[in-house]
Amino acid sequence: MTPPAPLLLPTSDEALAWVRARTSTGLTVARDLVAGLRSDPPSEPEEVLRRWDEVTLELSNVGAISGLFSNAHPDLAVRTASEEAEIDVDKLVTELRQDRALYDLFAGLDPAGLEATAARLLEKTLEEFRRAGVDQDEATRARLAEISERTTGIDQEFSRNIRDDVRTVQATPDQLDGMPEDWLAAHPVGEDGLVTVTTDYPDSVPVRMFVKDADIRRQITIASLERGYPANEPLLKELFDLRHEYANLVGYSDWASYDAAVKMIEKGPAIPEFIDRIAQAAQGPMERDLAVVMERVREDMPDAERIDAADSTYYEELVRKEQHDVDSHLVRTYFSHDKVVQGLLDVTGRLFGLRYEPAEDAVLWHQDVTAYDVHPIAADGDGESLGRIYLDLHPREGKYKHAAQFTLTEGVAGRQLPEGALLCNFSRGLMEHDHVVTLFHEFGHLLHHVLGGHVAWTRFAGVATEWDFVEAPSQMLEEWAWDADVLQTFATNSDGDPIPAELVAKMRAADDFGKGIQARQQMFYASVSYWFHTERPADLTARQIELQEQYSPLRYIDGTHFYANFGHLGGYSSAYYTYMWSLVIAKDLFSAFDEDDMFDGEVAGRYRDSVLVPGGTKDAADLVADFLGRPYTFDAYAQWLAR
Repeated sequence: MTPPAPLLLPTSDEALAWVRARTSTGLTVARDLVAGLRSDPPSEPEEVLRRWDEVTLELSNVGAISGLFSNAHPDLAVRTASEEAEIDVDKLVTELRQDRALYDLFAGLDPAGLEATAARLLEKTLEEFRRAGVDQDEATRARLAEISERTTGIDQEFSRNIRDDVRTVQATPDQLDGMPEDWLAAHPVGEDGLVTVTTDYPDSVPVRMFVKDADIRRQITIASLERGYPANEPLLKELFDLRHEYANLVGYSDWASYDAAVKMIEKGPAIPEFIDRIAQAAQGPMERDLAVVMERVREDMPDAERIDAADSTYYEELVRKEQHDVDSHLVRTYFSHDKVVQGLLDVTGRLFGLRYEPAEDAVLWHQDVTAYDVHPIAADGDGESLGRIYLDLHPREGKYKHAAQFTLTEGVAGRQLPEGALLCNFSRGLMEHDHVVTLFHEFGHLLHHVLGGHVAWTRFAGVATEWDFVEAPSQMLEEWAWDADVLQTFATNSDGDPIPAELVAKMRAADDFGKGIQARQQMFYASVSYWFHTERPADLTARQIELQEQYSPLRYIDGTHFYANFGHLGGYSSAYYTYMWSLVIAKDLFSAFDEDDMFDGEVAGRYRDSVLVPGGTKDAADLVADFLGRPYTFDAYAQWLAR
């Protein structure tokens, strides 16, 4: 049988018509498949599920590429058409999941004769119907459909406001004292004698880290915190209200409880319990590290009692430089962007038995994008393609402003190859090591998508596990961006000298410094995510300040509204806790590896085949137990945090 071919993407001139045609065709095919299920359903339960999975595949094929193009395509008309396609897909998904006749068809299937994964699909399908309100009266179903359509639109507008709101700060060359030479060379002085600094990451992160001028640091911090404000505040309030109403209509006390029911955590009230558990565990490390930072702050500001985000990054960096002998100016000279990307491919290829071949036939949506076909390293050297990946790693106007993996196509064994893209915002030249870690992290999602994209059912393809587990494999892959032996394979300076192991050891020690601060800051974000959804406060700013005082080590900056650009309030909704939940599991997963042999083929292969390759065919807890030989525990994380 001929293996499936990659998706042929359109040229720039063809993109708008292509998106519209793909949307129309995909939705029509899905409706026709559903009509056949209603009028003449197969007699065998598995065949009914196969037909339904075809519907899922068609809708996924429309929604996935639309999600990517709405965030990455340089043509505004294509981005707009893609957003419209996303709404059309969501409307049809809601319509189908509220179809009582379809629900009765699935509810009447006998699971006794189904193999385990098909039975799992039937269980998940029935659950999705019930969560969509299929058992509610007609008026309630209509209201649920209205809410679903409107929340999709709000989420798009919320994200668009963040994406498009790039703010700037003007600074004299003297005010940028402390910045790396390569950064200054890439930011020439204008005719007015000023340098423009934007809130895009390659500008704002180094400025907040290195600039000695406190006023410039504060200006760029405030500009970053104010993105999306005030436009996003009323959108968020409406979003919280609509989600709460939806949860109530389908029988849940609040949105967090509805959302948690299909996650590892299971119960909404377990979220603040977890937040407080992490906050308590991080209290001692936070106080220890914060005392060191404040001691350094008081050398410059003797009366200072607390610091805020405008100074924290700068002074934490000073502590790392002065007390841990880590100069980030020096560190970044070892991380040239192109060498980092090639190193990432080499490292993950060696670790998981893969090779990446440039996809010469790929049509790219922008000149910055690169594409690779992923192959297994076969004994005969000719393994069939496992999928295709696209790397879109630099900022530009109209593009997604954070770092994430986007799906082009879900992979289904024998039918369709998995394809995905990374959208990031990194420098074209030298990279901060934090950005190297971020690249490894996001590439972990891409690997999960490709390696898990060869199961038999669309519903379980790729990163289809519980949402509070999906970050764990990516967080674990970050460990390879901290290992000296690994880094020395690609991290070299302009003279070709590899990064010294002694410097990496100092970087590790410096990174350990501040992890208590970071954990508490993460719990502040998680608390905003949870309580904004459950309480729906009338005054978002006031509630943010209260939660910041309770959890964050950093003082609130007067007049700022960070929640307006807290993009995770869209997709992650009330579940930002998942990053820390996943980190707890990631530390446990990594405990199975030998830190003196990071490329141990037996362990890496067992991890790949036990955790990544199955996709969502099992519960995440079972995947972890399959690899570790036991249930996951909090122990490895607690030991790491206390270290």
